[in-house]
Amino acid sequence: MINSGNANACTGKKGMEGAVAMAETTARELNIPVDSVIVASTGLIGEPFPTEKVLNGIRESVTKLSSREIAGSLAANAILTTDTFAKEGFTSFKVDGIEINMGGIAKGSGMIHPNMGTMLGFIVSDIAITPKLLDEALRTAVNKSFNMITVDGDTSTNDMVGIMCNGKAGNEEITEKDANYDLFLANLEQLCTHLAKLIISDGEGSTKLIEYRTKGAKTEEEARKVVRTVSNSNLVKTAIFGSDPNWGRIIAAAGRAGVDFDPEQLDLYLGTKMNNLIPVLEKSQPVDGIRKKLDKVMESSNIIILIDLNQGDAEAVGWGSDFSYEYVRINAEYTT
Repeated sequence: MINSGNANACTGKKGMEGAVAMAETTARELNIPVDSVIVASTGLIGEPFPTEKVLNGIRESVTKLSSREIAGSLAANAILTTDTFAKEGFTSFKVDGIEINMGGIAKGSGMIHPNMGTMLGFIVSDIAITPKLLDEALRTAVNKSFNMITVDGDTSTNDMVGIMCNGKAGNEEITEKDANYDLFLANLEQLCTHLAKLIISDGEGSTKLIEYRTKGAKTEEEARKVVRTVSNSNLVKTAIFGSDPNWGRIIAAAGRAGVDFDPEQLDLYLGTKMNNLIPVLEKSQPVDGIRKKLDKVMESSNIIILIDLNQGDAEAVGWGSDFSYEYVRINAEYTT
């Protein structure tokens, strides 16, 4: 049960009572156990929670439950705040010849720098899988998707990603990490990545979507640190907004990521497609005669930044947006 417009954060005892009332009212209206209800709130922080208004909305919404295809889109639109469009996705695949369906919705536009989370995401599937494996699969997928995006480096008070599976597809329950588990995890990661990238493409005031890649790291965790540090650099974001090929900001951010690497071995590439990246640095030395090519890349709305540390075999990928004048305006006027 999700409400938009009020975060119900820093609202004290009355806010807690409101959250409990949301769960209890939903359970009563749907005739289900109260511990089967997930509660989420998004919006302004510190505003008194309008409990009665929300409870009336729950009662009204229950009467509108529908299995029509449009119902998911209506839910995705209903949870938005500063978002400009709904984030939703769907995939299907077969487990032992049985079709499995999986759908998801998410919201998020500002205060995006997940450590789980800074956004809301909800995924449902009809697969049968044990809760323990489902929890592990979601954590793995989130770490490679929602936890690898950034808009502004600010984390929120209200964050979550939840997944619910009802087993109605009729497959034999997945109870161990076998081929069926791997297939489920691959599709879950794909759906989470899709939703995460939609959030970034709708970043407050953003004009560009940037994919950050690090390879040649000693460990995946070190690769992730470099990606997250570079993608969260305000100087990198503003340079990209201005279409300025200021690659010095990129390697400076990589250098302060807390990862031990030989700076004289670093390679840097920029481009718009993975199969056509432009070498900018080779062993930390600038490549001559590429300025015009870089200028063209920086004008694109989709940019790829690849850093090769040449220290190992681990890699990571993440996504971010640029920083524009519009971002400042939106957040300067957020409560007004």
